[in-house]
Amino acid sequence: MQFKHASAAVSAMFDDPNLVSTAGLVPMLRLARSAGLDELAQSRLSVPTDRGANAGGKVMALVAGMLAGADSIDDMNVLRHGGMGRLFDRTYAPSTLGSFLREFRFGHVRQLDAVASRTLVNLARSAPLLQVANDERVMVDLDDTIIEVHGYQKQGASFGYSGVRGLNALIATASTQTSAPVILGQRLRRGKTGSPKGAARIVGDALATLRRMHPGTSPRPLLRADSAFYGHATIGTAIKASADVSVTVRMDPAVKAAIASIPEDEWEMIEYTDSIRDEATGQLVSKAEVAEVPFIAFRSRKIAERVEGRLVVRRIPDLNPNKVEQPTLFDVYRHHAFFTTTDKTTMGTVVADKTHRGHAIIEQIHSDLKAGPLAHLPSGVFTANSAWLVLAVIAFNLTRAAGLIADRAGRLARATTATIRRTLISVPARLARSARRITLHLPEAWPWQAAFERLFTATHPPPPAAAS
Repeated sequence: MQFKHASAAVSAMFDDPNLVSTAGLVPMLRLARSAGLDELAQSRLSVPTDRGANAGGKVMALVAGMLAGADSIDDMNVLRHGGMGRLFDRTYAPSTLGSFLREFRFGHVRQLDAVASRTLVNLARSAPLLQVANDERVMVDLDDTIIEVHGYQKQGASFGYSGVRGLNALIATASTQTSAPVILGQRLRRGKTGSPKGAARIVGDALATLRRMHPGTSPRPLLRADSAFYGHATIGTAIKASADVSVTVRMDPAVKAAIASIPEDEWEMIEYTDSIRDEATGQLVSKAEVAEVPFIAFRSRKIAERVEGRLVVRRIPDLNPNKVEQPTLFDVYRHHAFFTTTDKTTMGTVVADKTHRGHAIIEQIHSDLKAGPLAHLPSGVFTANSAWLVLAVIAFNLTRAAGLIADRAGRLARATTATIRRTLISVPARLARSARRITLHLPEAWPWQAAFERLFTATHPPPPAAAS
């Protein structure tokens, strides 16, 4: 593409009061309002002083800014340009929103957690966020990530397990084979906090939210987590909430003894990352193999707290790169094991291993959030940043619902937040008023016009017919 005009023939002026750069906020905020976000925030948040006044409007403004791409308090100015004041009421100044967040305490963050949970449940009534086929399990993934910060002014920031100064965000997501993940629960913690701290609480909250999203009978959800969450508190909470678990285990003596007891003829070849298929025989050429053995977790605890299940083990040859041409006398393997309570008749060894490896999907959610609102934690106050994380999760779930409504059978149904923002939210428009109606004049030949129209129509239904 080349520029069509000479530089001297082009000028720029910021003088049109009827333009907006994010017309997609109109259906997005309608969707948020239909899910009860403003009413829930207004009724449940008890932030004190005048800074906490009109909590519903301020929460809506913060979420709208995040939907438009804001990753700091100052970026909330994106809501205050052109004709935004004609479209929306109370487009707060960034300083007002920052003061509101800094007034939060831990109890107010928990109130906002309740708002986020109920908003997600209401969104599930507007869009099929988790499409569950017959006998399909909902996968609940739990993991934490370090959000990097700079400087010494952030409360709670410290060097965690990653060696990076930051704060620790614990997130629980839910997904199915045909549905992109949504976030069920979240918690911001100090940077040096151990991964399992508070995990049992968030697992209980996440599974309770999932039950409200699907109140009918369905197969038990499956909680997947890495070895940091292998503990009785987390696993016991999941089992009490009628969920199965698939959790990586640490190589302690009991696990090593169980692996050593597996007969050699029970190892089964699997299709692994670097495996190839022999064209002549049709067999996989791979060194990755799996097997399983019955296992009782937490034997050191009292009998009522022990958990029976299966130990599924994947082994890979531990090759010495300096001895490739001269192989070792006998094979040496690296073992990766996880504990699961799933029934072997419904999820065999190979299927269980493949299902557990799908836990990596939560890393994509971490990346999505860090490419948006969590690119920065905007305040030096820990509770303000905790509230910011909850608001970022609300915005994320709104984009998931919007993508499904706009393009249920297409790529927007599973698109990232950045794609939803580029196609459905960051749409420029000129406002025109006539007969007390506002018309949004959008760009001609917009590539995603059909998807935008579906979302707009769904969030702006016609008025009810008058009674005869």
